[in-house]
Amino acid sequence: MSEVVYDAGQLKRARYAVAAVFCVHGAVTGSFATRVPWIQDHAGLSAGLLGLALAFPAIGASVAMPLAGWVSHRFGARTALRGLLALWTMALILPSLAPNLLTLCAALFVYGATAGMSDVAMNALGVEVETRMNKSIMSGLHGMWSVGALIGSAAGTVAAHLGSDARFHHALAAVALTAIGLVACQGVLDLQAAPEEVAPPRFSLPPKSALLIGAVGFCAVFAEGASLDWSAVYLRDVLDSSAGVAAACTTGFTLTMAIARLAGDAVVDRFGSVRTVRVGGVVAALGGLLVVVAPHPVIAMCGFAMLGLGIAVVVPLAFAAAGRSGPNPSQAIAGVATITYTSGLIAPSAIGTLADATSLVVSFGLVTVLACGLAVFAGVLRTEGRETGAAASADAAGSAAPGPRS
Repeated sequence: MSEVVYDAGQLKRARYAVAAVFCVHGAVTGSFATRVPWIQDHAGLSAGLLGLALAFPAIGASVAMPLAGWVSHRFGARTALRGLLALWTMALILPSLAPNLLTLCAALFVYGATAGMSDVAMNALGVEVETRMNKSIMSGLHGMWSVGALIGSAAGTVAAHLGSDARFHHALAAVALTAIGLVACQGVLDLQAAPEEVAPPRFSLPPKSALLIGAVGFCAVFAEGASLDWSAVYLRDVLDSSAGVAAACTTGFTLTMAIARLAGDAVVDRFGSVRTVRVGGVVAALGGLLVVVAPHPVIAMCGFAMLGLGIAVVVPLAFAAAGRSGPNPSQAIAGVATITYTSGLIAPSAIGTLADATSLVVSFGLVTVLACGLAVFAGVLRTEGRETGAAASADAAGSAAPGPRS
């Protein structure tokens, strides 16, 4: 991208604008998730066929995300984000219109593809703002995504409670979120490719710089997906808790992650990305161990809360590290995003398969082992070029594993 100097006021406005974009992106996800039962009934699907259809958003995202870097290079960061975000918000309408399995799979493929491309574009702009401000903001941006998801979920819960047709609900939500998103995009950085800059390929494998960073993100997203989809089942089946307590565990896990992300930037600025993730990995591993050995639902709920707290900032920091790991931030972020989306795709089924062969306790033993990997390989998230003062000292002292340097 061409170098343009922005003053502190412009950067502050750009930070708020991209935060609003993250919130809109999350609100689409929350709006969709609450109406999945309606969509299942409308399409006449069994639980197994619904599970098959719900794999298509991740497939679409994984296929399309590498294209985001080329779009941003071709049209400029602001225009690309404006278009990709609008496609994503309007794609919310498609799944509720699908009358059968085939059309629902196609709708969810498009839904996932637009989600993934807009995800890469907004994270690349977030990294640019963070770099120019010389302070951590990525954790807070992902926290705003969680806030948006909670807002969308709350609105969807009200709509479902009122018996609203999801086609009407999603059409109304799509129009509102598209309008908010377009306004928010006006404030993001208007970065353009330099004339001599070579355009990235339309489709490519993740660059080598993204593989190790993506592996750390893989561990965190695997633990997140496993906890979100299986924590309630774990409390019900393993610890014989009530349905209400089991549901509260999942809600508590989500809230813990959202709060930790919103507070995470101050921690990263104080201690550095490597030490933050290393300590987070230890906390997550202890939480996983607590889940595995818990004799009572309350102890298991504390374990899941610790898992959420430990992994909360890993993915934002992985995107930040990817954005500084090579000459093309969007391509590197797309690579990391592809790996993490893949983790989110396989985690729920992997936990279920292992549980069928052994038990849910053993499945969360695997989650605990992967959480340990966060502590061991945190050094690949080092962003030495940005960090100064206490954060740089913390990372220099705390990093033993080699990793990409900015």
